[in-house]
Amino acid sequence: MKTVRIDLPGDREIIKTLRVGDEVRLFGRMLTGRDAAHKFLIEEECPQEIKDLLRKSIIYHCGPVVKREGDGWKVVAAGPTTSIREEPYQAQVIADYELLGAMGKGGMGPRTLAGLAASGAVYLHAVGGVASLLAQRIKRVSAVHMLEEFGAPEAFWVLEVEDFPALVTMDSQGGSIHQQVLDRSTQIFAERFKG
Repeated sequence: MKTVRIDLPGDREIIKTLRVGDEVRLFGRMLTGRDAAHKFLIEEECPQEIKDLLRKSIIYHCGPVVKREGDGWKVVAAGPTTSIREEPYQAQVIADYELLGAMGKGGMGPRTLAGLAASGAVYLHAVGGVASLLAQRIKRVSAVHMLEEFGAPEAFWVLEVEDFPALVTMDSQGGSIHQQVLDRSTQIFAERFKG
């Protein structure tokens, strides 16, 4: 296990070297996107500006709490939301928009795991329960897209981050800590509750 700095937009070859258990520190640009955003990316014609912003970046499953600050925005809380809700969309979104990966909490399923392998991408776990601390790693909101259409929690927030911490829990080689935990838990359950 190692700690790796990832600059966004980033280099897919670096992403391919990451393995389950590696820590990453994100620097640069990432976008938030939850249910409405993922559905939009699959079902609608996405503006070129959003396509360009997503390319070689990370989509963060987060509905940030934001407040107006002068002419711009400040993120007050930026905790991850449960990622499994994006399972129907995530593999295709990663492939279609050339993402380096997705980040949220709780892990994702087999369709996304296969998509990560096919695209050379990763799933990153951001720590839940520390939303205000994670917000301190967001240095600037550089833009917001689809705010009127989706509302603040579901909009595409373009965030400039510095030293944003996360853990690789699904990698491009088929590794998944979530599957490992499920397999081990199933084994222990079977051993303890035989017959």
